[in-house]
Amino acid sequence: MRSHLVPACATGISARNVTVLGMFSLLIASPCFAEGEAAQPMTPVSGAAVYADQCARCHGPNGEGTKDYPTALTGDKSVLELKQVIAETMPEDKEQKCSASDAQAVAVYMSDKFYSVLAQERNRPATVEFSRLTVHQFENTVGDLIGSFRWNNPWYTEHGLHAEYYNLRSFDKKKRIHDRVDPVVNFSFGSAKPEGFPTEPDMEKRASDDIHDDQEFSIKWDGSIQIPETGDYEFIVESENGVRLYLNDWERPVFDAWVRSGSEKVYRYTTRLIGGRSYPFGLHFFRYKEPTASVILRWKRPGHVEEVIPERFLAPKGSPGFYVLKTPFPPDDQSIGYERGNSISKAWQEAVTMSALETAGYVVDNLNSLAGIKKDMPEEEKVKKRDQFCSTFVERAFRRPLSDDEKKLFVEQPRADVPLETGIKRVVLLALISPQFLYREAGLGEFNDFSMASWLSYSMWDSMPDRPLLDAAAKGELRKPDQIRRQVDRMAGDPRTQAKLKEFLRQWLRIDHFPEIAKNQTAFPEFNAAMVSDLRSSLDLSLDEFVTNKESDFRKLLLDDSLYLNGRLAAFYGAQLPADSGFQKVSQADQGRAGMLTHPLLLAGFAYDQESSPIHRGVFIARSLLGRRLKPPPEAVAPLAPDLHAGLSTRERVLLQTSPAVCQTCHSMINDLGFPLEHFDAAGRYRQVERDRPIDADGSYLNRSGTEVEFAGSRGLAEFLVSAPEVHEAFVEQLFHFTVKQPIRAFGPDKLNELTTGFAKNNFNVHKLLKEIVVMSAVRVQELQKPSPAGTDKLSSVTP
Repeated sequence: MRSHLVPACATGISARNVTVLGMFSLLIASPCFAEGEAAQPMTPVSGAAVYADQCARCHGPNGEGTKDYPTALTGDKSVLELKQVIAETMPEDKEQKCSASDAQAVAVYMSDKFYSVLAQERNRPATVEFSRLTVHQFENTVGDLIGSFRWNNPWYTEHGLHAEYYNLRSFDKKKRIHDRVDPVVNFSFGSAKPEGFPTEPDMEKRASDDIHDDQEFSIKWDGSIQIPETGDYEFIVESENGVRLYLNDWERPVFDAWVRSGSEKVYRYTTRLIGGRSYPFGLHFFRYKEPTASVILRWKRPGHVEEVIPERFLAPKGSPGFYVLKTPFPPDDQSIGYERGNSISKAWQEAVTMSALETAGYVVDNLNSLAGIKKDMPEEEKVKKRDQFCSTFVERAFRRPLSDDEKKLFVEQPRADVPLETGIKRVVLLALISPQFLYREAGLGEFNDFSMASWLSYSMWDSMPDRPLLDAAAKGELRKPDQIRRQVDRMAGDPRTQAKLKEFLRQWLRIDHFPEIAKNQTAFPEFNAAMVSDLRSSLDLSLDEFVTNKESDFRKLLLDDSLYLNGRLAAFYGAQLPADSGFQKVSQADQGRAGMLTHPLLLAGFAYDQESSPIHRGVFIARSLLGRRLKPPPEAVAPLAPDLHAGLSTRERVLLQTSPAVCQTCHSMINDLGFPLEHFDAAGRYRQVERDRPIDADGSYLNRSGTEVEFAGSRGLAEFLVSAPEVHEAFVEQLFHFTVKQPIRAFGPDKLNELTTGFAKNNFNVHKLLKEIVVMSAVRVQELQKPSPAGTDKLSSVTP
């Protein structure tokens, strides 16, 4: 049932910003709030009295719930939405008992008491929470801590691998034929040598035990591999010749098949890598007496099938390596929509200890290179280098200078009267299990200049401060907003910032909700694992383009009518490309594509194996885009089987399934948000008819100010969403929580509105929004840490 109530905004007043009293007066004065009844003078009704008489026995005197109805009255429903639900469904056993005037009065009372922004702040005061590092932050910090003793980990824009070709099976510079960049490693030389090699021996005769074979040659592919997201990666080399693969370590190959045994031709290695980082990477190859030569370098990344490693993930220049922990951690809490380090479980403590021991062993094994110790150094100089390493390691782990007492406790005492290796391990272990390393700065003693440096680095990078940040802290140059902003502007250009922003967008799109997508092979015989892998690549390319664009206009995420397609995807989704085409942007305006909203990966993920799912798609839009808080359904209901309702369209089946009053509380919104995407089937392919019947893709939405908005199709829905203040506010709030990992209301009741307003003024530039979030939160937490006149700490106050 669609509401036809007169909207509050028709008077020029936003229902979200008026006071509760003003809202009550406005709504009571409306001649249409009781639809179908003649306007007549009204006696004021006490909402509190109606609630006590008709509602409290089920929902509790304070909306806390009861044994029979344990769910508390919380959420983001507006007065008009509450009034509509109450009038139609309450009291549950005597719906007719609640008149229109009672429903109106109790809706205003419940909004003021339980649902409004002010009620949420009054009932559940938000605080800047004292928290530990999240798992992701822990891994990044340990990796960057080790990396701080090496040169910077770069992210390159030139792609491919540096290749050196030799007319010999050894890498003799005198015999080098080619020095170039190869985009990928996928070669089948057959019985011949690579192109451009001499066909006849033209070299000096060598010793009889090293006679030149006219068919032998070797190739070195060296450079870096740039990892797009955190997860397990399998690397596969296929060759009938000799190969060695190097990853994150030039001293020890991950597998060495330089001398083949038997008929083995395929070699595999799996490891976990951290996204947004570059790793030294190389493949060395030679042919000696084998009749043919070939080599293919593939990988299998998270959510994908095996593929030749694409050029865009390779770089022809080297990297210093990035230390990756192998110790598994229990997942962090995400129950309120974003990752938090708020729980200290036994499993977490054990993981911390094991990872500290793992890191201590790595440091000892690599001490000379990390400490800058050379073999020919005098012993006195080596001792000095080790002492300096230990002191610097703890200082960087704590993200601030050490006091004299801390130096004794964490650097000197652990090394006293024990062997060298034992002492080094103790220093590393004590540092990494210390609260000074594990816990964030807000709430841990004085919030000083070094606390500010860490606040900025964890907000932008989810990792420890770099050298420029610590230097600025030491000089007292992080105390003013303009100083903070200069550092944030600098940090925004770091690849770690782009990686974090891309990870947020993946979470915002809820891609992790469908790690595997499979379709009925009878209905969709071409839709297989390889196509899903291509779809993931397509979406990643769109996100990469967005996060590297300086404009980063949020509206383009929902309005762009183009898709990245290759030959396989083009054939399935109705585009004209040659079958062997690589990925390229293709306009699909004629299909009504609307950015991420209609990307086939999301449409297929939020669908069943044969049929589309307006419910799944509507829930996604409601929660992620509109920021609505939906309660779990009161009972699980299986979807109506299409075969049993062959005469009904998907839309009609959904309406039938969700017709009970208990469902309509949420589905009156969810369904009408999902229906506009019905032009796309279960695989995300465009269609105009379903079972020979025209698609009905009309939808509507009752916004929080009481206006019912109607739209037709995916483009109409997208155009509504990009213009809706609710969507802007929800995006800002979600990005804040992902970035800062603190509740935005803890920084003041007006901050969300300020950031949302600034977002619109900056043409919805997401990069600028991210920087504003970091600057605002940093300045605000600095203010909140200052003692109040009464000497109390404001950090825990929601309304300073």
